[in-house]
Amino acid sequence: QVQLVESGGGSVQSGGSLRLSCVASDITLTTHCMAWFRQALGKEREAVAAYTGSMTTYYADSVKDRFTISRDNAGAGLQMNSLTPEDTAIYYCASRREFCFGDVWARPLEYNYWGQGTQVTVSS
Repeated sequence: QVQLVESGGGSVQSGGSLRLSCVASDITLTTHCMAWFRQALGKEREAVAAYTGSMTTYYADSVKDRFTISRDNAGAGLQMNSLTPEDTAIYYCASRREFCFGDVWARPLEYNYWGQGTQVTVSS
């Protein structure tokens, strides 16, 4: 069974850092396009960051220069620095069976596999 499992969420004060990890049960899930999305309470799921192919990366404007996506051995990581309360959300890892390009990376429906999510809470 194909799985993506996130970890690393938690509670942190504003200005702090967290690192999320996503481990894939099948290494082939990591070779085309992997992304992090988040969903805050009462809001739609939004794209945070993605990598595709040989590490072309994409970032939402709201996290650029604060978050860094990485390709880990068995999945993807997300280093989050300078966190603010607006970053509070459930963070999801996603995998696409094809490479990402243009704004495809930011569309949830383009992804084939999803993790269960990990909560990130940032207090002021």
